[in-house]
Amino acid sequence: MAEHILPNSNLRKPNLRELMRPFRSLVWLGVVLGACGALTSLIPFIGIVELARLFLTPDISDIADAIIPVVFAIVAGLAMGWICTVIGLWLTHIADQRMQAELRRALVRKLGQVPLGWYSEHTSGAVRKAVQDDLDDLHHMVAHHQVELAAAFVLPLAGLGYLSWLDWRLALLAVLTLPVYLVSYAWMMRGFGEKMQQLDKDFARVSAAIVEFVHGIAVVKVFSQTGRAHKNYQQAVEDFSRRYTGWVTPLVRLEAVTSLALSVPVIMLVSLSGGAWLVVNTGIQPIDVLATTLIAVMIPQTILTLSQGLTAQQKAKAAAGRIDQLLGVAPLAVTSEPKEPKGAGLLFKQVSFAYTQDRPVLSDINLRCRPGSITALVGSSGAGKSTLAKLVPRFYDVTQGAVLLGGVDVRDIAPDNLYRHVGFVLQETQLLAGTVADNLRLGRPDASDQDLEDAARSACIHEHILSFPQGYQAVIGKDAFFSGGEAQRLSIARTLLADAPVLILDEATAHADPESEAQIQQALSCLVRNRTVLVIAHKLHTITGVDQIAVLDGGRLVECGSHRQLLAEGKHYAELWRLYNSAEKNEKAMSGEAQVTSGVSS
Repeated sequence: MAEHILPNSNLRKPNLRELMRPFRSLVWLGVVLGACGALTSLIPFIGIVELARLFLTPDISDIADAIIPVVFAIVAGLAMGWICTVIGLWLTHIADQRMQAELRRALVRKLGQVPLGWYSEHTSGAVRKAVQDDLDDLHHMVAHHQVELAAAFVLPLAGLGYLSWLDWRLALLAVLTLPVYLVSYAWMMRGFGEKMQQLDKDFARVSAAIVEFVHGIAVVKVFSQTGRAHKNYQQAVEDFSRRYTGWVTPLVRLEAVTSLALSVPVIMLVSLSGGAWLVVNTGIQPIDVLATTLIAVMIPQTILTLSQGLTAQQKAKAAAGRIDQLLGVAPLAVTSEPKEPKGAGLLFKQVSFAYTQDRPVLSDINLRCRPGSITALVGSSGAGKSTLAKLVPRFYDVTQGAVLLGGVDVRDIAPDNLYRHVGFVLQETQLLAGTVADNLRLGRPDASDQDLEDAARSACIHEHILSFPQGYQAVIGKDAFFSGGEAQRLSIARTLLADAPVLILDEATAHADPESEAQIQQALSCLVRNRTVLVIAHKLHTITGVDQIAVLDGGRLVECGSHRQLLAEGKHYAELWRLYNSAEKNEKAMSGEAQVTSGVSS
């Protein structure tokens, strides 16, 4: 057997830090410019103080000549501060756009490399969040946060440095109210992580209670238990509300009081009062007190920027962690020496599989499916039917043993070649955004229009497609709409067009109404012709004529034979058949009773 290697295994697995490295120079240059912009924006404050000093100088001979350089410095400082900040943000936005483009390409490559089974374990919402929403959350961290953070540090620190140059007591006066807020903020944030985790758990209980109630609402109404049924939801909401209110209410009160320490009127009152005392008792100039007041009122805005930036940074870090986790998913192993399968026979050779070491699902399965035959997998729920079938198209790889297609281990077949040999029709049909023709051509892009029509006719969906004004060019979800049974027949037409010699069927009629089921069965009869078929059967009456029935129980193959042979043996399959027929009779009886009741009511 050829060696199985990961794609580009000679390279390190990409991660977020490595993908961001090429753009760090742009970000750092933007940060430096942002810091310079913040530093130069201090010049106007100093200029205002110096202008006031000039106006109060009694013996100045030509005040106009003295004012012009100061005014020029103020204008230049404002212009330089604006220019540096704009250029800095422009550079970080360029870095953000390039990084996001690279990340999107890396994520798309990764999503194309992961095993198909990975998608069964992750919802489309989770994938969308990582590929779209989490990338959007990174925007603030890369394009804004670093520049704003640099400015928020540099501006007040430079201002305090200027005040210290005038008199160190003025610098202390400018931040006199700051410790009140910082101590209160630290007290409010104690245990923040643990409290948020508990709130997340409580909210998860609320969500679970909602889902439980909505899913069971029909049964609830039938038995008139609405009040009792929503008790769990009400209790979950009350617990969440009580915990959240108990935590937030005292914090809001404290925040309302302590935020006064950073309000402009309070800061001006403290600065001017303290400054007056310093002027009287220490000889500090009144103009220097003006400088203290101007710089002190900048501090609340910088703290607000820091607070908002840190919140956004925490959100971005969480998003970066999820993206990094997705980039670290092990891709599907690819053989270094791909082989071509010879024929369409399937062989499960001593196959065992486990999702994790402590979760064995299949054990020592030996099963042969001859070319052109139909094999049905039956068994109780959790027996391993779907898992065994998904080993053929490599949704997962075996833990032990091998799955052979045409005498070749499926792991030794190139993935794109494997999917040309193995097609599958699942219970849940997925149609992509695009035209009907685009969806049909997924498995065979070069198919002609006549090929599309022939496949659609065989799948009993051609007439429905022609009912749309645009026909095969109708856009699904916009011009064309399909019911569950119609979408399933379109999926069958797509599989017919791909013409794979091996076919996996996961009971395509499981959720269909009687009319749709008949049409789907007719379409399937065309699909399975001259193919090796592995069907996961739930409705046993549909597989009585197959070539062989493999009975699974607890992850093991316990019986294999035709319908008549297995009934004659009177073991597992015979018991499944008895239970199935009993359930069918009960369902028909209940249906008939419902019709009688409906007739009496009417």
